[in-house]
Amino acid sequence: MQRLKTRAQFQAVLAGKTVARTPHFALHRATLDVLPVPPKTTAKSTPSLTEPESTRPQALFGVQDVWVGAMAPKRWAKRAVTRNAIKRQIYQVVQAFEPRFPQAAHVVRLRGVFDRKVFLSATSEPLKLAVRTELEQLFGMAVTKVEPAP
Repeated sequence: MQRLKTRAQFQAVLAGKTVARTPHFALHRATLDVLPVPPKTTAKSTPSLTEPESTRPQALFGVQDVWVGAMAPKRWAKRAVTRNAIKRQIYQVVQAFEPRFPQAAHVVRLRGVFDRKVFLSATSEPLKLAVRTELEQLFGMAVTKVEPAP
């Protein structure tokens, strides 16, 4: 499993399909874009000198693998400790489901607030249990919606 790190990777995946939704989470999936092998250069033509670096194609995802990213915006989780706890739960549950995921890029996005009146502490067991069960439900729905490879 690879983790998404750059803004461009996250934006590419969020532009893809929303595979599954629960009351608090959404799972986005995008197929990996693999660049074709560049043609061999001859001594007469050197594309690295003729093309500016900004116009050369670059692969966002260098490896064919399961890529995962987690988003917990401040809008839905005000405290950093809550956002970090939710992201840790996301990555732990993804590890359990990784063998059943297709080789694609995935982003789990928090899309609703966990009520602070119900879950007083960000590290409380009830919050961890609620997040984990909802993530298992989300990934269960996503695994059943895996599209066949072309």
